[in-house]
Amino acid sequence: MRKAAISRTTAETGITVEIDLDGTGQYDNRTGVGFFDHMLDQLSRHALIDMSVQATGDLHIDAHHTVEDCGIALGQALVQALGDKRGISRYGECHLAMDDAQVRCALDLSGRPYLVCNLNLPAERIGTFDTELVREFFQALATHGGITLHINRLHGFNSHHIAEAAFKAVARALRQAVEPDPRKGDAIPSTKGAL
Repeated sequence: MRKAAISRTTAETGITVEIDLDGTGQYDNRTGVGFFDHMLDQLSRHALIDMSVQATGDLHIDAHHTVEDCGIALGQALVQALGDKRGISRYGECHLAMDDAQVRCALDLSGRPYLVCNLNLPAERIGTFDTELVREFFQALATHGGITLHINRLHGFNSHHIAEAAFKAVARALRQAVEPDPRKGDAIPSTKGAL
């Protein structure tokens, strides 16, 4: 059962995350940040990971703590659901086009967090959403999920399209990485014998 539930409460936010890595991409994401909910929905749908992210946060200040803490909790849920990572494919990649935007993602569920994020979103805001928070989310996800995560914009001028292409590319790469490797059974995908 590759499922996990994480609750995280601080003075700034209250987050509850539930995921099922073997789902169908069903989602119920309610963070109070409309554009971010839309991105989490894309992440769930295209990774085929059932996902519920419920959050309350200090949105009277801004969305920073809410978005970052959702990334932290989601990363922790991934670690919990993957366990010792026995039998997974481990690596994933996607080269995704969305209208004017083209984004490439490669990731490794290595246990060694590292983020390269070259999206260079042209606009400061998408609606009321601060575009700097796209990187903050991926940084938190990579750090707390133990993911080596590379995301690069190759083309694009519309910030909404670039951000959405990034979330979809990460989702498709994550889908590959968490899939069972049919040729390796329950082996841990590392010559070290542990990840």
